[in-house]
Amino acid sequence: MIKAVVRTISTPYGDGRLHVRRAVSPIATLLLSHGAGRGVDAPDLMALAGALPVQGVSVLLFEQPWHVAGRRIATPPATLDAGLIAAANTLRTQSPLVVGGRSAGARSGARCAKQLGARGVLAVSFPLHPPGRPDRTRVDELRGTGLPILVVQGERDPMGRPEEFPTDVRGLDITVIPEADHGLKVPKRAALSQAESLGIVVESTLEWLIRDIAGSR
Repeated sequence: MIKAVVRTISTPYGDGRLHVRRAVSPIATLLLSHGAGRGVDAPDLMALAGALPVQGVSVLLFEQPWHVAGRRIATPPATLDAGLIAAANTLRTQSPLVVGGRSAGARSGARCAKQLGARGVLAVSFPLHPPGRPDRTRVDELRGTGLPILVVQGERDPMGRPEEFPTDVRGLDITVIPEADHGLKVPKRAALSQAESLGIVVESTLEWLIRDIAGSR
């Protein structure tokens, strides 16, 4: 794994941290943020950050100010968007930018993508609705991007199983992680191991980036 260079990012709601792993001559740059329950050390984000830079994709993980400050509860969505925008505004990259992250970070990326001039959105464990409340759908956040979107979703995610995503969302691709929950954790009895499941996250992301992002330059 390429060692991260950590930079402090000033935002309207406190200092965040940007964990930067740059590729040589990148074909794309991923700017990803974490969810409400865990920071940038989430296994799926770390898998992407560990594997993609050597494949020509820079990965920048943004740690939101609430997490840097040691709080246990995430701040409101607008503050997450402000943090992501502040991080994006520090970037100087010639490669196509893709924004997103996991869970709340995926929602923030979808909301901010157009404003940031992104070429696509990577949404890991997109929380399509609160658990048990499919009537409170957040699909409009995906529809509003107008960009290629890759959703990587656990087969048994209580915040949106893959089959719950509408098929009419423009540019939407979905990768299913068999038997995985919202954290993309799979049971010990699962046909695929945890490492194999994370491998699907990395492989599907790289394939999508090459096909739909780098290939459309």
